[in-house]
Amino acid sequence: MTAILTEMRNAFHRDLIGTGTLTLNDRGIPSNADKSQKSSIIFASGIARRIGVTNRLTKLSGQTSGGNFEKSVCSFLESSFKLFNHLRPGYWLVRNLGSSRHNYALAELEPYVHLDYLARAVSENPELRSVLGNGYLISPDVIVSRQPELDVVINNGRPLVDSAVACRTILRAENNPKMILHAVVSCKWTLRSDRAQNARSEALNLVRNRKGRLPHVVVVTGEPSPSRLASLALGTGDIDMVYHFALPELIESVESTEQDEAATLLKTMVDGSRLRDIADLPLDLSV
Repeated sequence: MTAILTEMRNAFHRDLIGTGTLTLNDRGIPSNADKSQKSSIIFASGIARRIGVTNRLTKLSGQTSGGNFEKSVCSFLESSFKLFNHLRPGYWLVRNLGSSRHNYALAELEPYVHLDYLARAVSENPELRSVLGNGYLISPDVIVSRQPELDVVINNGRPLVDSAVACRTILRAENNPKMILHAVVSCKWTLRSDRAQNARSEALNLVRNRKGRLPHVVVVTGEPSPSRLASLALGTGDIDMVYHFALPELIESVESTEQDEAATLLKTMVDGSRLRDIADLPLDLSV
């Protein structure tokens, strides 16, 4: 019997193929490959062959493929995270901000509601922008948030809390009407140019601007090049983890070549707990 999570992972890959995000061009080069880099084409082709990509279409624009990738990741996470609600009970909301994305999206959520006050102050006094810069502007791709709990749920039949105790915790709806940010998922279909650095900057802004517990900060990517993955995955202090859309297929693809350096680098990231498969993500978010 096939695991339900495996079926969802396969559906995620079919979605990427169906939307034209993951496809082959008329020369057989996968859409996530860098056509100027031979190894990228080899590794991406190996992934495509193992996933079963056969459709040949004109490559989508970067903005369109990036938007499609965000939607596919959000859909996978929304359906798979629910499977493990028994591990992390609560009412959860997974959202792709998409076209509704704006610089103050996180100001609607704890522990970043203070950014709304800051944004209004800057709007009323533009001179503040020259002092504060734009480090407080955070525009995430996919977010996971949790609804605060009613006291009847928290008490669970016993008088655990009342109006005289635990009056500041944001988990109680009695204290906090805002959703609580649990995770920020940055989606990068590929890691060309400065995209890796952008993901790091977004993560550091989340670290610096919080007033409370730091949410999970992760990146999901379809990048086939181990060296480019390493530019984002190696190191600590900003991003929790990088998740690959098809890690087992990438490992098999790299190991089937004679590029030992790429294979060693990939093994370093995996064994060093810096790179995991997207199927690991819903369980990791249950921690």
